[in-house]
Amino acid sequence: MSVNLLNFDKQQLTEYFESIGEKPFRAKQLMRWMHQFGVLDFEQMTDIAKPLREKLARETSITPPTVQIEQISNDGTRKWLIDTGAGNGVETVFIPEDARGTLCISSQVGCALECTFCSTGRQGFNRNLNVSEIIGQLWLANQSLRQDADYGLLAKDDRIISNVVMMGMGEPLANYRNVVTALHIMLDDAAYGLSRRRVTLSTSGLVPAMDKLREDCPVALAVSLHAPNDKLRDEIVPINKNYPIAELMAACQRYLEKAPRDFVTFEYVMLDGVNDTQAHAKQLLEIVKDVPCKFNLIPFNPFPDSGYDTSTPDNIRRFRDILMQAGYVVTTRKTRGEDIDAACGQLAGKVQDKTKRTEQRILRKIHLESAA
Repeated sequence: MSVNLLNFDKQQLTEYFESIGEKPFRAKQLMRWMHQFGVLDFEQMTDIAKPLREKLARETSITPPTVQIEQISNDGTRKWLIDTGAGNGVETVFIPEDARGTLCISSQVGCALECTFCSTGRQGFNRNLNVSEIIGQLWLANQSLRQDADYGLLAKDDRIISNVVMMGMGEPLANYRNVVTALHIMLDDAAYGLSRRRVTLSTSGLVPAMDKLREDCPVALAVSLHAPNDKLRDEIVPINKNYPIAELMAACQRYLEKAPRDFVTFEYVMLDGVNDTQAHAKQLLEIVKDVPCKFNLIPFNPFPDSGYDTSTPDNIRRFRDILMQAGYVVTTRKTRGEDIDAACGQLAGKVQDKTKRTEQRILRKIHLESAA
């Protein structure tokens, strides 16, 4: 089987070229062809010597994932179902706005953390995505959007996708090595050149991996909090039993020492009668008092048999006002792409082959990687 060069960041490509007797600068050339120009055919890489192009064609490939379905919402949101084999698929969502274009990327086929309000968590878990499948979502979205009439006249260096959020299917920090390699590619000037401030990783609170990310590749951080006390969070975000709120808040403080933004975004899905009372808002203020932060309130997006309802607009407003009166920046996420099931919490893809990897096994793997 040939080596898929989309799995390599620039350092890994450099090492690969050195291993076949080539100069290190070839890595930068190849990164530009693959990621900036979207070229898959080595023969088109005209500043690379022909003998090397022929060798690369024999021994390697540039193989992005394939799209099964593309859907476009009435509001312009786009969703791609990406084939991951064995009847499985993950979903990638592009959200266009006036001042930016945000791509929401998946990191796993399913998710093992089983947050009770999340459609992905209900689907079960199959496997981690490899680097080519993660960065390939950005590659595919770029290529697809550039073929659209709305974007076709843009110059090559005009950025359609200005922001990336690791908020799709899966827990990014449970697929640590592959996600961090993909982040390095996103940030590399020879590839996509995104700033650390414009790449956001969302985690449910895997504390050891948060500490490791702070050292390896600190990007903007969002934490899926969703509850203001351990009892409730244990129920709806089960990973809290391993890393309770006090440990999570301490990890957030440590992360901010090297983060590109001076705040953490706490995401909080609004569940009617579960976590949306004024008393909950006041508890929330107490647990975050030592962490510079802002809040993103997310109206719950229903899915079949979820067992939850969306908080009423009045409850969301009262909850928001308590936080704002305490001096915090609070946004209420606008639901986008709901008509194509592309809204937050709705991404489910297809997880037909549900390999039984338990939460505890995944946690042990995270501990081993954090110690490496």
